[in-house]
Amino acid sequence: MVTAATVSLPVAVFHSRGCAATVRWPSAPGGVTVACARAREISDLSFLSRWYVVTRPARSSSRMFRILTTLAVVTAVVVTAILLTDAREDASRGSGAEARAGGMSAVGPDSHRLSTAADGRVTLVEFLDFECEACRAMFPTVERLREQYRDRVTFVVRYFPIPSHFNSERAARAVEAAAQQGRFEQMYQRMFETQAAWGEQRVALDGVFRGFAAELGLEMAAFDAAYDNPATAARVRADFDDGLALGVQGTPTFFVNDTRITTNSYPDLAAALDTALG
Repeated sequence: MVTAATVSLPVAVFHSRGCAATVRWPSAPGGVTVACARAREISDLSFLSRWYVVTRPARSSSRMFRILTTLAVVTAVVVTAILLTDAREDASRGSGAEARAGGMSAVGPDSHRLSTAADGRVTLVEFLDFECEACRAMFPTVERLREQYRDRVTFVVRYFPIPSHFNSERAARAVEAAAQQGRFEQMYQRMFETQAAWGEQRVALDGVFRGFAAELGLEMAAFDAAYDNPATAARVRADFDDGLALGVQGTPTFFVNDTRITTNSYPDLAAALDTALG
């Protein structure tokens, strides 16, 4: 899973391979933003295998010392917070606990459905980020679940682009623009099938996503208009805001009938669906 946290502290900019971690100077928007893999997936701290640190030239050695010290403190605080959160989730898994959505439905009035069960009794909702490697890793699992439960479970997708993923919001807008031409599922699948080629880049990839639209045979003038329309960005943001209100802290996050599932494995998701189906 990928998690995001924001800290108001000017330091530097750095990235890790896998999930980008970013600490921004005051001149950049957003303060300090950090994202990394969940602790249970990085117990060997392999996410530290490739760090790039970019700092402004220091006026003195003491200033450089203060900068590096501050950076070390921020990193330690974030990693500690992730480890503590993971420990709490481990405890929840051990007890079989699942988190309710607090009375708010995990399905919005305009949420996209990959498939709809006739009786509508059971719904699986995934909050996802198209640039998230963990979401890509879960994509075959979701497809397997769809095949197994296609006539009995409604599958819903909601956007949750992690701010530190440079192109995740653009990818979500591209999918939403495709949805306006009835091609949501095809663009959703294309994003994960090609993520290895476009993910983790620090340049805007609007042209890449436009190319996907052309390959799918979309009407390009309509796609371009939808992609650039502020209403499309607002639609993506609405999903993200709903996710925050539901307690979503990272991606992928799943809900079964408004109950958050605290693990993302196939057996656990299948067991949650079987329980809901009775």
